[in-house]
Amino acid sequence: MAQASRAQGFDYVIVGGGSAGCVLAARLSESGHAKVCLIEAGGKDTNPLIHMPVGFAKMTAGPMTWGLTTAPQRHAMNREIPYAQARVLGGGSSINAEVFTRGHPSDYDRWVREGAEGWSAAEVQKYFLRSEGNTMLSGPLHGTEGPLGVSNLPDPQRVTRAFVQSCQELGIPYNPDFNGARQEGAGVYQTTTKNYRRCSAAVGYLRPALGRANLTVVTGALVLRVVIEGGRAVGVEYDLGGKVALARAAAEVIVTSGAIGSPKLMMLSGIGPAAHLSGLGIKVVHDLPGVGQNLTDHFGIDIVAELKRHDSLDKYNRPLWALWAGIEYALFKSGPVTSNVVEGGAFWFADKTADCPDLQFHFLAGAGAEAGVPSVPKGASGVTLNSYVLRPRSRGSVTLRSADPRALPVVDPNFLADPEDLRLATEGVRISREIFAQPALQKYIRSLRFPDENVQTQAQYETYARQYGRTSYHPVSTCRMGVDAMAVVDPQLRLRGIDGLRICDSSVMPSLIGSNTNAATIMIGEKAADLIRGNG
Repeated sequence: MAQASRAQGFDYVIVGGGSAGCVLAARLSESGHAKVCLIEAGGKDTNPLIHMPVGFAKMTAGPMTWGLTTAPQRHAMNREIPYAQARVLGGGSSINAEVFTRGHPSDYDRWVREGAEGWSAAEVQKYFLRSEGNTMLSGPLHGTEGPLGVSNLPDPQRVTRAFVQSCQELGIPYNPDFNGARQEGAGVYQTTTKNYRRCSAAVGYLRPALGRANLTVVTGALVLRVVIEGGRAVGVEYDLGGKVALARAAAEVIVTSGAIGSPKLMMLSGIGPAAHLSGLGIKVVHDLPGVGQNLTDHFGIDIVAELKRHDSLDKYNRPLWALWAGIEYALFKSGPVTSNVVEGGAFWFADKTADCPDLQFHFLAGAGAEAGVPSVPKGASGVTLNSYVLRPRSRGSVTLRSADPRALPVVDPNFLADPEDLRLATEGVRISREIFAQPALQKYIRSLRFPDENVQTQAQYETYARQYGRTSYHPVSTCRMGVDAMAVVDPQLRLRGIDGLRICDSSVMPSLIGSNTNAATIMIGEKAADLIRGNG
């Protein structure tokens, strides 16, 4: 990968090599005419854990993340909750659980009502289809030729299949395609994998583009600020190996640093709430009060059961079984390494009168796979079921800790601030317990470990939610698009008040979609590429 010199000129400079950044680098450079520079703070995606589907469980902390924790959560026992954000080429698509869901059509139609003209379900569908390379499903709702590989799990664990049957026994119908004609139901997730390997945005989009002479990729570089001259973004300053370099952009600076990184960079560049910036000694270039506000995330709550026998992926925590799993994958591309851990799922209703599902469930074929989640006794095997409210009302913020670009920002999702979020979340935990109590799963379960039998009343459920709930890694909306005074970008993703600057990632979502967010972020990258090239 090429490295920029101390001062080098491009047409487009893209800040952040995550899901949307990789899409834009590939799309904007594909004509061969525009000179494109992609700058990523993390390293290359060479760690083998990235490319093995099962590696997700070992990457929610460590060197490929920023090491963030939340501010103390006032409505969740003042806990500082680990908040994994990727710091590696491919971003979240390199370390996530590879679950492929796009959300409900009503999510995108709601965006239009929230001021995002041109982003309705019908209008964004072509970008979902353009991105998708589904190896199993086709027809009007699925793409088969896109860069993002999507596959069925080759061999779901037997407890995952039992989970899907238990959901049916509870009255939740089987759904073979959460991105099909209906979202509600239970099934096995499709994953962003291809040929038994993870297909991140770095693999699917960026890797085929790396040989282009007009594309420069810089890794291990911390962008310090966007350079603004005469009300226009003209480039970015970044630190590479202790030396500050300048990448100039003749056409546009495109920020794709995610829902935490993008508002942080805007504020470091003097763009954001004036009082906050002035208080930190940052010169205000453009007073834009919505920057860093409106943070929204899914608050996931897990339950964990101990199994009678070693019928989950926990079996492979033992050295000999782990060795066998590695051999099986290396020789035959089969076995537990092909699992994404989060194998099964469901979309269902806490409010039976809702027009679309308001809860999502993730079934993990293992116990304690998530950081901070209680586990089963040492040597035992277990399973985990996570649930969250799909469209929470609570809103938080991202603010600067100091004017030092190397300082981590203050991330406050403000989980459970709205009482309705807590009410619906506890219903998700109740339904999770009911799923575990059905015959198909009960024949495998020795006991429910968390919550134990003492959690019965509404107050006890609320305490459990506050004590064990966590992020589901879906932060959005901190630079939201719209037309009101708190909007940060317009529906063309142009920053309001500064020329030559766009934000094109999950931070621009007007509100949180009802599903995992990676596919939607890649869609945003695809549509942004068309908008920038004048095709939108």
